[in-house]
Amino acid sequence: MDVIIKNRVQIVVHISMWLLLYGFTFYPILNNTRPIPTVVFPKLIVIVTLFYFNYFYLVPAFLLRKNVFVYILVSLLLLIVSVEFLNHFYEPKFPERFKVGKPPMDFGFMPVYRTFISLGIPYVISAILRMYVEWKRNENLRLSVEKESIKSELQFLKAQLNPHFLFNSLNTIYALSVKKSPDTSEAIVDLSELMRYMLYEADKDLVPLNKELDYIKSYIQLQRLRLSDSENVSLKITGEDRGKAVPPLLFISFIENAFKYGTDYKGKTFVKITLTITDESIYLNVKNRIGIFREPTKNSGIGLENIRNQLELIYPDLHILEVENDGENYEVSLTIYQKKQNL
Repeated sequence: MDVIIKNRVQIVVHISMWLLLYGFTFYPILNNTRPIPTVVFPKLIVIVTLFYFNYFYLVPAFLLRKNVFVYILVSLLLLIVSVEFLNHFYEPKFPERFKVGKPPMDFGFMPVYRTFISLGIPYVISAILRMYVEWKRNENLRLSVEKESIKSELQFLKAQLNPHFLFNSLNTIYALSVKKSPDTSEAIVDLSELMRYMLYEADKDLVPLNKELDYIKSYIQLQRLRLSDSENVSLKITGEDRGKAVPPLLFISFIENAFKYGTDYKGKTFVKITLTITDESIYLNVKNRIGIFREPTKNSGIGLENIRNQLELIYPDLHILEVENDGENYEVSLTIYQKKQNL
């Protein structure tokens, strides 16, 4: 459909261009009720022929292949031959009254010069127009390839994130089962809801913000079940979430990281999550007390690294990410400026 529309636009542009050219050519003559010179029609035919011969053959064959010298040489030769053809076979005929006295300046070099200019200008326009069409086509192709590349990279990042999250959640349920906690069955139900979201929503480019918030609430509830002391775990959401969309699993890595490192050896956890929604932006602040020191492993930080990459891909100039670590508290602040989204 897009190709058909583009072709129609090009056809309209070409028809409009020729109507303007013919209009400027014939209007002064017809407006003064003068007869149309016999040279006008063959000249216009030559102009159209040169225009499209240059547009469809010479520019692609030479200019687009960087054979500039050959293109210029062939073009000059073609224009000179066309000028000589018109001036030789269609020399203007003047009435007898114009032959008395000073001859009009339609002899010698001037008619050759005017004919060359009248043929050369449309010829150059055809080259510029074809170059622009090729540039636009290549630009659209580049953007399409770039979009597909970004989409593939995001799918790869999500494929890494989902197993990472599942592994951590299963550890939570395992800890509950070891303690023979009555909350184990509830934790399994919460995990099934989380997995349902990840299976049916996480493969989309965008999801409604309210669904992402429900996912975050379910995740925090799952974490509360495994904690022996969750009194200092808080989630505060303000603002209107209707009509807004975000990439799925956008915030969970920051929240997951807070629970991972915000719990001490006694199970006491300090995690404060604030999410503020406005018409222009979404602001997330996640703060946790550094309760456990762990040696970095090969797979540590996969979620955070992935979310950084996603932000760079999806919001290259529309986000601010700040991380503070004073040795006692770890705080992440993320501001996303909203783009126009269609759900």
